[in-house]
Amino acid sequence: MQHIKNDDDSITYLFVYASLRQGFDNPFFEYIKHHFDCVGRATVQGALYDLGDYPVGVPDEHHHIIGELYQAKSPDDFDWAIAQLDDYEGLNPEEGEAAPYQRSLTTAECNGQSYPCWVYWYTGVIHSTTIVESGDVFEYMKSKQR
Repeated sequence: MQHIKNDDDSITYLFVYASLRQGFDNPFFEYIKHHFDCVGRATVQGALYDLGDYPVGVPDEHHHIIGELYQAKSPDDFDWAIAQLDDYEGLNPEEGEAAPYQRSLTTAECNGQSYPCWVYWYTGVIHSTTIVESGDVFEYMKSKQR
């Protein structure tokens, strides 16, 4: 897996793969639409796991996750906008609690190009959970409803 260093804070792309994607009934998606433009459908190296109530993504060189790539509408406001998402994803837990996610840099493939981007990886335990082979949350959720 390619890790990207963000020395100059110039990376203003965000990859989302679960409840923050278009089509989920998540009120926080309105926030994303307000601060980010959708670049398109994208993939990153990683694996999805079913935790029961929701799927989570972890870095994995042997699988791909399907999601959406976004770019901040205003690069000057990116730090503020991403800080709000950090809060939503629980990156600032109460004292004594562990953060369930970590924001990391990775590379997304979108429209035939590679983009350095931020992604929220799950930091909890995933053993004895089901891997989502398709890497697509929507496809998996539909298959679970059948």
